Amino acid sequence: MVGRNKELEQEVLDWIAAVLEEPLPPGAFEDVLKDGVILCRLMNKLEPGSVNKIQTSGGSFKLMENIERFQKAAKKYGVPHEEIFQTADLFERRNIPQVVISLYSLGRITQKHPEYKGPSLGPKMAEADKKVWDEDQQRALREGQIGLQMGQNKGATQAGQGAFGNSRHM
Repeated sequence: MVGRNKELEQEVLDWIAAVLEEPLPPGAFEDVLKDGVILCRLMNKLEPGSVNKIQTSGGSFKLMENIERFQKAAKKYGVPHEEIFQTADLFERRNIPQVVISLYSLGRITQKHPEYKGPSLGPKMAEADKKVWDEDQQRALREGQIGLQMGQNKGATQAGQGAFGNSRHM
C-alpha cells in the first residue's frame, strides 16, 4: 500500500504495548489490531470504563463493533473527528496509514489529559500564547504609522518597458 511507513507503525505498536504494560502478539500492524480488542483495551487503559463491552470472538460484524466502540471512545477522549479512521480502513485494510494517523493523534491527545501519566507518542503539544492588549496599546496600534510592512515603490518605474508587444532592448 502506498504511503505506509513501517517505522511509524512500529512506533505506534510499541506505544500501545507500553501503555498496556504487556507485549502485543506478533504479526503485521493491521493483523494485530484488526479485531479491535487491543484498541478497546487501550482506550480503557487511557480512560477507564470508556469501552464497556469488548467482543473477543464472533463473526466479522461483532469484531467490527469493537472498532466502532474504540472510535466513539477516541472522539470522546478528544481525538479530532477528521483524524479518526473508518472501520473498513482497518478491518478491510483499505487505508492503514489513516489508522496510524488516528492512533498517533490519540497518543498526542494524551498529553492534554493531566490524569494520564503513561508514555507519550509524538511531539509535545504546543501551548497557546494568547496576547492581551490593554486599551492604550490597541489605540496606539490602530492609529500608528504604517510601517514598511506595506511595501514601498521608491525607485520603481516603467522606464525601458517600451510599447506593448515590442521587444526589449538591452
